[in-house]
Amino acid sequence: MAVKLLCLCLLLALLCLSWAKKQTCRTSASNCNECIQSGPECAWCDTPNAHTHCHTLRGLQRQGCPEHHIYNPQGGVQVVRNDSSTEPVGAQALLLQPQELSLRLRPGVSQSFPLTITMPTDQPITELTMDTSSVLPVVDITFSSIKEGNPLVTQVSVEAARCHSGSDDSNQNSTGPWSVHITPRGFSQSVKLEISLECQCDCMKSREENSPICSGNGALVCGQCDCSKLNIGQYCQRESDYFLPSNEDRCRSGPNAMVCSGRGECVDGYCVCNERTNPEERNTGQYCECTNYDCLYANARICGGQGKCDCGQCVCDDEWTGEDCTCSMAIASCMATNQRICNGKGNCQCGVCQCPYPYGGPTCETCFGC
Repeated sequence: MAVKLLCLCLLLALLCLSWAKKQTCRTSASNCNECIQSGPECAWCDTPNAHTHCHTLRGLQRQGCPEHHIYNPQGGVQVVRNDSSTEPVGAQALLLQPQELSLRLRPGVSQSFPLTITMPTDQPITELTMDTSSVLPVVDITFSSIKEGNPLVTQVSVEAARCHSGSDDSNQNSTGPWSVHITPRGFSQSVKLEISLECQCDCMKSREENSPICSGNGALVCGQCDCSKLNIGQYCQRESDYFLPSNEDRCRSGPNAMVCSGRGECVDGYCVCNERTNPEERNTGQYCECTNYDCLYANARICGGQGKCDCGQCVCDDEWTGEDCTCSMAIASCMATNQRICNGKGNCQCGVCQCPYPYGGPTCETCFGC
């Protein structure tokens, strides 16, 4: 029993660690495009007073960003053409349904649809081929069988591993659309897919120049101030005391990034990070991109009081996990009297048993209606 319990504890720890790693986002992202490209779980809050612009959807909701101010594309599938055949079952024509689809892909988020193939009665079922010469190599298309026989139903799954970068060895455009034709071998009929990537925020195309929110010294883009060269600060409210055009680019983390992440001044090509009113709060990093205060709060304490803020992300203490370190990894509270976790009926999540009906109670030992 002790060995089984130890193995289960290790498994829970690994699952929690894996979950925590998947929930990281580049909170220091300089703009909306950089944010959503940093991971499939990352979203952007376009309100100027946002505590953090880039975080997970849950993280932005926890900090109070209104739903209609959150940009979190997930892609989708739209059937463009799905004509049904009027031919009898025994006809010699091949029938594919649907015939044309439009797919919008958020990198890391798979989109899928069923493809029905009705074969002529005197023809064997053949494999599917694709013409993907126009598609970037970051896009992957796979097939899996749903129903054998005639008609044959196949699940088509499409996923982009990442966004196309300027360093990729390709002359193709970065977001599509690209055309893909899926064809049963030996036939001329095919299914057309129009594939495009969602790697750019629509709000990046709109700039409110000399915005009052940016003190009239910069443009408001996606709820964030892009300051003029002579101003710095979250709202471009401060004049830069020192400015060297030839050195300014050395103070940016990327070509379009804010100078010193908007948290410092560029002096002789090096970032001098702003000091905070609270001496315990600090801006650090080569580009002042890291903070020890810009993390989620829970129970009125940063990282729930069970962790520390490291570069905008909570690093939880032992036995705690989650975005805000409020999920306990301890299982003692889930242990039933028979020494089984949640009585072997439910799952222990954050130190609380999640019991399936008809079981209930703190450790799933109560059976309602049994």
